[in-house]
Amino acid sequence: MQIYIDTYGTYIHVKDGVFEFNIPKDDKIIKRSIAPNKISSIILSSGTTLTHSVVELAMINNIDIIFLESDGTPISRIWHSKLGSTTKIRKAQLVASMNHKAIEYVKKWLTIKLQNQIDFIKDLKKHRKEKTEYLDDRIFLIENNKKLVEEIEGKTIEDISGSLRGYEGVSGRLFFEVLSNVLIDEYKFNGRSTRPAQDQFNAFLNYAYGVLYSKVEKALIIAGIDPYLGFLHRDDYNTMSMVFDFIEPYRIFAEEVVFRLFSGKRVNKSHTDKIVNGYSLNKEGKNLLMQSFVDFFDEVKIRYKNKNQTRSNIIQYDAHTFANELINKTFKDEDIEKYDLLGDL
Repeated sequence: MQIYIDTYGTYIHVKDGVFEFNIPKDDKIIKRSIAPNKISSIILSSGTTLTHSVVELAMINNIDIIFLESDGTPISRIWHSKLGSTTKIRKAQLVASMNHKAIEYVKKWLTIKLQNQIDFIKDLKKHRKEKTEYLDDRIFLIENNKKLVEEIEGKTIEDISGSLRGYEGVSGRLFFEVLSNVLIDEYKFNGRSTRPAQDQFNAFLNYAYGVLYSKVEKALIIAGIDPYLGFLHRDDYNTMSMVFDFIEPYRIFAEEVVFRLFSGKRVNKSHTDKIVNGYSLNKEGKNLLMQSFVDFFDEVKIRYKNKNQTRSNIIQYDAHTFANELINKTFKDEDIEKYDLLGDL
């Protein structure tokens, strides 16, 4: 499981071989002990003190410690020094970035992303008969963009990157327009906004995306993929370009978590703070989001590759499949049973 800490003044240390979390609450200290084999990662989003022994125990047990900014953007992580593979995968990744393989993968990831948007809107339509015509129109437009992505050709990714970004961008605007349209007036928003979010919905979504970025980064590192060497997103200094590429099929996971909170009317004004030029998720909002996020990703299982899998395991499985495809090695479906996909491979 993921451990999420957002209480200022929390102290973490090791006692009798397990992590002990000392969390201040109402002038008291709540102590909780958790064995390392129960934890996949520790996420810190506020003023927390941890000892050297915590870092050591986490590294021994392949537990990454992630530090988030107030808006959910990962700013740092403590990770063991072992690479997830030989350099063969990274060399193959570099070669692929400069040939037609990059085009194939980018088109595949974007196609899945757009299909996810289409499927989500179709699901929304089932319970909103009065909006059938409007939703069918948006489905048609996104399906057209998906077809354009599938059909576009070029010798290198640079030849078609502008068009791909255009198709993706238009579809994204249509998708978020739909999400806003079907929410009650109190929750409606005007498209995507970041740093700062211009509304509550984007404040929640920005934070959810930030946590998802950290999950995708971890999956890529474990699989032996260089998170900085992207195909479509590339040449940006100190940017995890491959994370931005590989994340596309899984954005729908974060979007669904946030949308469910709003459509279920679980969000109120107490979950965000008004800041200069925007909104920021506060402690209550982060706790609400992370409770749903962790359950959605690490507890609830869905059918994938003929097996029931958590969404976290699906991301890891796909990262390994990607890595093995780069070096022309088959990662079989049954391999998913041989590994703890939240651990080392």
